[in-house]
Amino acid sequence: MAKSSRQKQKLLYILKMLMEQTDENHGLTVAQIIEQLEAKGIPAERKSVYDDLEVLEQFGMSFGYGLVRQKTNTVTYFIGSRQFQLAELKLLVDSVQSSKFITAKKSHELITKVESLASIHEGRQLQRQVYVSNRVKNQSETIYYTVDDIHRAISEDKKITFSYLEWALGSGKDKIYKRRRKDGKRYCVSPWALTWDDENYYLVAYDSDAQDIRHYRVDKMERVELTSEYRDGSEVFDEFDMALYSKSVFGMFGGEITEVRLRFANHMVGVVADRFGKNVIVNEDGEGHFTVDVRVALSPQFFGWLFGLGDAVQIVSPQNAVDMYKSHLNKVLSKYTG
Repeated sequence: MAKSSRQKQKLLYILKMLMEQTDENHGLTVAQIIEQLEAKGIPAERKSVYDDLEVLEQFGMSFGYGLVRQKTNTVTYFIGSRQFQLAELKLLVDSVQSSKFITAKKSHELITKVESLASIHEGRQLQRQVYVSNRVKNQSETIYYTVDDIHRAISEDKKITFSYLEWALGSGKDKIYKRRRKDGKRYCVSPWALTWDDENYYLVAYDSDAQDIRHYRVDKMERVELTSEYRDGSEVFDEFDMALYSKSVFGMFGGEITEVRLRFANHMVGVVADRFGKNVIVNEDGEGHFTVDVRVALSPQFFGWLFGLGDAVQIVSPQNAVDMYKSHLNKVLSKYTG
């Protein structure tokens, strides 16, 4: 048979149709493969297709997918294993969809790319997940360039400068808008890490002026620029524990980092493990209670977490933490008393 100018593409087209159209519940027969090839102007004989399928079976073993030949009433071929299982792809899709810092447009683009890792039939299940909830999404795509600039600064060991935005009340059409903090004065910090907490992206950096670790919402950072200065704070970050830091600063809201002793009712052990990890040291404290010593940021967010647990938790020490919590409760209570 005379070779078509597209014969060299035949093997690639067969692989493409198998990857896109087949899974454990959907297969293709050799006749269907030949029909699709001919529709693309690639004539094929049954024997040559069988040879191609054998090559793909051997090739797939080395590249993370498995071609399966299934014999029922009709022999069909399908991709039986892929680099990502459907459950794994669903996790990726949900992570993209739940991320507030990813715009709706970029979420759709990323999810479409994730879908391509499954068959079109399984891809429909991923697409349905997109509409599980109508979460608030960031409206600006500049965050992607900001993240890239931060990674580059970390790689090149350089400080960065940027303007930092905050929400403010206005008038007219834009009653809620973003304005620059410090009257537009630029921040200058040493970037060390990026972390994802409570559906937001944060930069964790060293502030040389304050000689302290600070964190910043990446979607609130504007006009990030690398400087010629090398980073400070390496001695601090040599001992830095990102997981511990995230647990300490509730919802990534700042506050004075303090070691506090908390007393819980025994039935709250699950809450403690979820918040501080199962390796937190637990000490019995009388019948039905235990204490833990943890480092936290003394912030309204931490106090709000405590209040949500009611009388099942108590700050034992230090006294300044007890006093701050009492003051916080009294301020709230004053809004509801004459």
